[in-house]
Parts: sequence; C-alpha cells; structure tokens
Amino acid sequence: QVQLVESGGGLVQPGGSLRVSCAASGSFYRISAMGWYRQAPGKQRELVARITSDGITNYADSVKGRFTISRDNAKNTASLQMNSLKSEDTSVYYCNALVRTTAWGGSKDYWGQGTQVTVSS
Repeated sequence: QVQLVESGGGLVQPGGSLRVSCAASGSFYRISAMGWYRQAPGKQRELVARITSDGITNYADSVKGRFTISRDNAKNTASLQMNSLKSEDTSVYYCNALVRTTAWGGSKDYWGQGTQVTVSS
C-alpha cells in the first residue's frame, strides 16, 4: 500500500559528498515524519536524521554539522545531503516514514529496501 524508494547511494571518497533521496508513493492520508536510518553489518540500526511534516529535524550527534535533511511535502519526498563523508559513514541507509494511512486510523512505520553508501579511497 505504501512504498518507499531510495536513490542516490554509491561509492564516494573520504571528504566527498553524496545526496540520497526517498520518495513515498501509494495510498495514505498523511506522512507525519520521514527520516534516514543506517545499519552496518553486525550493528543495530540507528537514527541518522529525521524531519517532521512541520519541518522539525533531529540528527544523530555523529552527523551534526555534516548532514542536512530536507523534505518536500507536496512531492512526499525527503533528501539527505551528506558532506565531509568519513569511512565510518559506510553503511546501508534506509528510508523511514511514519504514515497515517487513513484519517481515522493510527500511524505505522514503513521502510525502504535500503541503499548502500560506501566511503573509501
């Protein structure tokens, strides 16, 4: 019913930049928030950045000052601009959306399939 499609992942050198985007599609009432999480092998999934429909943002301490999340509510998209990338940023990045499927129902979390970001020289 609700699909999240990520794009923009790839290989980048340390200190470089990359922009990943997420587009939501399907049948739903409202997207309350969208965000990016990452999960490296052997580690738990962690929050990278999140933004609400009102524009309130939240960042992990490790990416503050380097990453910027933005959204376009009309297009149901969210993008993450990643600058000054480090090898520690290498991970699979997952798009997340908190979605209210109907006007009378509650909200549910949806996840994208993930996109690989590799920072290496």
